[in-house]
Amino acid sequence: MEIDDRARNGPDRRIALLIDADNVSHSKIAAILAELSKYGAANIRRAYGDWAGADLKGWKDKLHDFAIRPIQQFSYSTGKNATDIALVIDAMELLYTQKPDAFCLASSDADFTPLVMQLKANGHEVYGFGERKTPTPFVNACTTFLYLDTLDEPTQPAAISEPAAKPKTTGKPATKAKATPADKASDKPASKPLSQDTTLVTILRGAVDAAVREDGWAAMSAAGSAAKRQAPIDPRNYGVKNFPALFAATGLFEIVKTESGQSYVADKRNRDRTPQPSR
Repeated sequence: MEIDDRARNGPDRRIALLIDADNVSHSKIAAILAELSKYGAANIRRAYGDWAGADLKGWKDKLHDFAIRPIQQFSYSTGKNATDIALVIDAMELLYTQKPDAFCLASSDADFTPLVMQLKANGHEVYGFGERKTPTPFVNACTTFLYLDTLDEPTQPAAISEPAAKPKTTGKPATKAKATPADKASDKPASKPLSQDTTLVTILRGAVDAAVREDGWAAMSAAGSAAKRQAPIDPRNYGVKNFPALFAATGLFEIVKTESGQSYVADKRNRDRTPQPSR
């Protein structure tokens, strides 16, 4: 979720964090706040849900730990999500009263797409966080969107314990241990190569075309900014740390780093590019 124009970001930049607790795991709140700290201070923190229900039990300790204000919303009708309406009303009220510099919506619900578009129409950046199931319209509406499974969990100190006792031998054949959730996660099918992600490739090629110079090369920083203007791309969503690694991972671009430390990128299809970027 890196934004190249850091001048707009700083400790005095106020961000309103609005959490749809029904659709976001409480285990990710520390990572979300850490990510937002790159762009300003989340001085407005609200989480919406029916706090009397058992489903949000895990959230309650987190509310105190991270100074998040719980907004109680009862479900007035079965099958209707009153939480969404409460969050939207608060967002529009904040827009005209508290006037934060930016908004952050933590949810996997596409129903918030019109809200995001309205906030952006009023000149506010909107950072989105959600699960992989988040529908594309909501993802694309955000200024930038980051999948929760790409966020690093806060490191926990290793527990000190006594050495485990050796298992007793009974002469019986050892039974196979039951697979844990972590084991099952490692068995996920491999995703397709990034070079076959037509949407991503189109955006990256368009970004290079937008920033390309006469020598056929584009400054990496300019190409990354151009990509983010097209769509809410975060390289971490593709398993890499930054845009140079994302361009390289597709295998479709040539990347050169000059002696000055500046990186340049060129589309391999461009046969008219010079062998090296000109200074």
